[in-house]
Amino acid sequence: MLRIIAVALLGLYLVAVGLWPAALAPVSLAFAGLAALLGAVPGPAWLLAAGIAWLKQRPAYVPAPAADSI
Repeated sequence: MLRIIAVALLGLYLVAVGLWPAALAPVSLAFAGLAALLGAVPGPAWLLAAGIAWLKQRPAYVPAPAADSI
């Protein structure tokens, strides 16, 4: 809880001093790079990659064990 309060106070300090744009610049550059990457690859390629990832990572089917017959 103390860490959250400290981060909030740091944010308020940066806004008050006027350093917020400089402190936020690396984050905005990272989002701009992500947007450029998403825009450079066509939509069907993203859908194909998502389908392949889903097929590779889905849980395997495990049948229930057979009941013992006496």
